[in-house]
Formats: sequence, C-alpha cells, structure tokens
Amino acid sequence: MTYPEQNNLIDCKHCPLRKKEVFLQFGDDELSFMQQFKTGEMLAEPGTQLFIEGSKAAQLYTALSGMGIRYKTLENGRRQVVGFIFPGDFIGLQAGVMGAMRHSVEATTAMRLCVFNRTRLFELYQSQPDRAFSLTFLAAVEEHFLGDALTTVGQRGAIEKIAWSLHRFFIRSRALGLVKNDRCPLPFRQQDLADALGLSLVHTNKTLRKLSDKHLANWSKGVLQVFDQDKLAEIGLVETTQAEPRPLI
Repeated sequence: MTYPEQNNLIDCKHCPLRKKEVFLQFGDDELSFMQQFKTGEMLAEPGTQLFIEGSKAAQLYTALSGMGIRYKTLENGRRQVVGFIFPGDFIGLQAGVMGAMRHSVEATTAMRLCVFNRTRLFELYQSQPDRAFSLTFLAAVEEHFLGDALTTVGQRGAIEKIAWSLHRFFIRSRALGLVKNDRCPLPFRQQDLADALGLSLVHTNKTLRKLSDKHLANWSKGVLQVFDQDKLAEIGLVETTQAEPRPLI
C-alpha cells in the first residue's frame, strides 16, 4: 500500500464519483465537512488485505476506483465470499461501529481509496446527522443485498444463481458508467463467484458455458458481455424494482 503525494489528492469537489447519477448529491456544508473529514488517499495493489477478520482497523475507506471482495474464512480454511466491492462502496463500517471486522476485505485489482480516521466517526453523527444517516442507509442496503444473496444461495438453482449474479454485476457496472458496447470489466475469478454462490468451480464453469452457449452472457478474460439482459434477468428470477440513488461517503 502506498499514499499519493498531497498535491495528487482528489479534492472532494472534483470527485469523479459525484457526477454519477447513482449517488445522491452533497449539500455545500456536507461537501465542506467531508473535505476535512477525509484524511488522505491510499493506493492498494491487487491482493492487498485492506481488512483482516478480527482486526481492529484504524482507518475506514471509500473505493474511488478498482474492485475487491469481502469474505469470511472457516477454521478449516474454506472461504465464503460475502460481497464484491465496486467504486463508491464504503469499506470498514463494521470496524467503525463494532470495533473489529467480522470479515476480511481484499483488493482484486489496483484500488484507489479515500481514507477516513475511524476514531472520528462519531464526529459525523455530531456534525452532519444527514450524512451520518447515510451510513445507516448503506447498512440497510447491505442487509438487503445479503438477504438476496442468502436467498440465491439457498433457493436458486445453479443457472439461476449465475444469471442473477452476472445481471447484478452488469447493472452495477452500468450505473457507474463502466459498460461500453454491452461490455464491462469483471476482474474477479470464477473461484470467487463459486465461493459466493456455494458452487464448485467445475459447476460454475459449466454453468457459465451454458449461458454463453445460449448467447445470453459471456465472461472471459476479466470482461463480462451481456447479450440479452432481459432474458438473463428472467432466468435469474431477478426482481424488477428500480434501484434508488444511494449515498456516497
């Protein structure tokens, strides 16, 4: 992990994520507060452990760019991926509220992160209650996603699981402006997806080939291409509710 020089830091006023319609806008006072609440930025190489399960981290992050995974590890070494990190995601809320992380976080690609001091988290609640409520909103969104993910692991069949996941990746990427010509970066490994869905790597690979053979979606060499988004959603039993803009910390 490295830290950019002070004159290379991105000013909150010029944050590229704020231009995305998927994120709620800041008020002037909120923007001013966040500028001084942010303590710096950090660059993480692929494979960097941002948080380790059980650790008490001094810092919290927002992903400015790059992607990562959240996961838990059993005593016997088996791993459960519990989430995928995209630009704009807030990382480390568990450590900020509970004192220690209950899962690990690893950078999949090179990542640029906004850095916040965990000990100043209560300041957010004191000085910016609306922005602090955003943390509650994000926690609720995460709870909703985990409910969907648990339903997927427990009730969807293999092809439904993969279709649901690829559709979600594609929708998130499109909201962030990462989709071009029906393609978006998806730098995760098939093993990561298998670990998230409770499937074997072999079963995951065979199911991905089925979706590709049906000309619905193809995931190869870190790029996801979706040929028929509606049919992919139908196979994945995806809810058709419209996603609302969410806060950016």
